[in-house]
Amino acid sequence: MKHLLSRRLVAEFLGTLLLVAAVLGSGIMAERLANGNVALALLANTIATGAALVALILAFGHISGAHLNPVVSLMDAFEGGLPWKELLHYMIAQLLGGIGGAVAAHLMFGLPIVSLSQHVRAGSSQWFSEFVATFGLLSVIWGCSRTRASFVAFAVGAYITAAYWFTASTSFANPAVTIARSLSDTFAGIRFLDVPWFVFAQFLGGFAATVLLRWLTPNREMQAKQVLFPRDLEQ
Repeated sequence: MKHLLSRRLVAEFLGTLLLVAAVLGSGIMAERLANGNVALALLANTIATGAALVALILAFGHISGAHLNPVVSLMDAFEGGLPWKELLHYMIAQLLGGIGGAVAAHLMFGLPIVSLSQHVRAGSSQWFSEFVATFGLLSVIWGCSRTRASFVAFAVGAYITAAYWFTASTSFANPAVTIARSLSDTFAGIRFLDVPWFVFAQFLGGFAATVLLRWLTPNREMQAKQVLFPRDLEQ
């Protein structure tokens, strides 16, 4: 079991690292090439993030479930998929992976290894946006996992791509990614002072979606376990 857990943790670390590298790296590249056109920069950042999400979930889903997100891991544990004793391990791997992704993005573009973001993202509209973004993300995951498991990666990528544009916060929807983005004073960054409220809203949105989808689809639990936590690795 220990060697199987280590594989899952490495998958979560690498997946989150590459996700954050994609988010920050594409933001840096977009800002440099967009000549001040913020809408164009956001569009480029959006496409890269959505595409990376699809690819990473497909690549690591069969190993760890490709949570890449502490909210997803917590809700999976809450639903009986991920063992509670492994939850903290998952979260730490994701947080470290996110930090590693920020460092990797900076190194790729010749920036200081860490630069605390000054990008202000404060206010009730931003916090509510994160609640909505994460509520939608978990709704998509739980909703698709029941009958369309093979489409989860594409559904998640499509949803995050859309949520970049219909939320005021540009849909972080991930505590590990949020914390990592606070370490980058670039286009996709967030001021560290604003991180706690974002994270609180994200966990609240994830919990609300999980409770609602449990009620909407009461027979979902068995299928959801197979999607978010691949049981075949335990055999």
